[in-house]
Amino acid sequence: MESLPQSDLNWNLLRMFYMIAKEQSITKAAKRLGLSQPSVSNALQKLEAQLDCQLVFRDSRHFELTTRGDKIFQECRDIFHSAERISLLVRDSEEEERGQVRYKIISNLVSPFLDELLRLYHQRHPSVVFQSEVQNSQTIVRSIQQGKVPLGFCLLTKPLVNLPSVRLFREEFCVFCGAEHPLFGRETVELRDLQREPFISFACATEGMGLEPMSVLREGTRLGNRINGLSTNIEEVRRMIVAGFGIGILPVLTAQDDIRRGDLWPLKITDETIGADVYLVHAPLETLSPSEHKFVAMAQELLALYPDMS
Repeated sequence: MESLPQSDLNWNLLRMFYMIAKEQSITKAAKRLGLSQPSVSNALQKLEAQLDCQLVFRDSRHFELTTRGDKIFQECRDIFHSAERISLLVRDSEEEERGQVRYKIISNLVSPFLDELLRLYHQRHPSVVFQSEVQNSQTIVRSIQQGKVPLGFCLLTKPLVNLPSVRLFREEFCVFCGAEHPLFGRETVELRDLQREPFISFACATEGMGLEPMSVLREGTRLGNRINGLSTNIEEVRRMIVAGFGIGILPVLTAQDDIRRGDLWPLKITDETIGADVYLVHAPLETLSPSEHKFVAMAQELLALYPDMS
């Protein structure tokens, strides 16, 4: 049998055969294609005539692809799957905006969830530019309220009532001391023992604004009666604790490398756990750009797909 020129292949007939083979039924294929059963049956006969071979063994109770029909089905499946991928790429290209996603974020936020969110968003929307700025939670919330920035990653003790707030995950905190501190190496400590110690505090935690969880965490444990160091930057707070200025509260994940090196020691308070929730706070959805709206939607998608990460 002479080979059929590619230009003579009827792609519409091939598509109908692909659906017939996929559904294992002419009747079901007709329903999927929105055509009558005789039309689909005639299409199969035309393709068999064009290819000069039988593709399907069929009777009223039995359906089976011939050996050649199965091979052609496999080829059709690869062809039409590739066509679907091309269609998706073209659609994504048409929809992709050359926009940007601007957000503010608390310093030194270690988060596999956030890493995956950024990775996946860039994979789907590679043309969108990201712009981030590090600030404390209070300033981030105020900036969103004032319309200066649309998105922010904040530590909050509870959702905000006047801004949409999506809880992402729990960030665990601990009281730490440096290697020179007399409590270094103690497995557990009593809270009253720590309340007399000099304290290293975030500067925003001394402003009494209430929104910054570091303030709530410190006040909840009644630490910091004598403050020996202040900073708005978590790295500088860490530096002063390591240097032996006093004890201080740090995120546990942020301090892992220092713990391994022996520069910091976690002071586990008896019957006390310290933590705060990380939220994605954003302006009302109707005010977000398409790129920002998709970013919020993707965060919610990941929360549904990977609840263990929250």
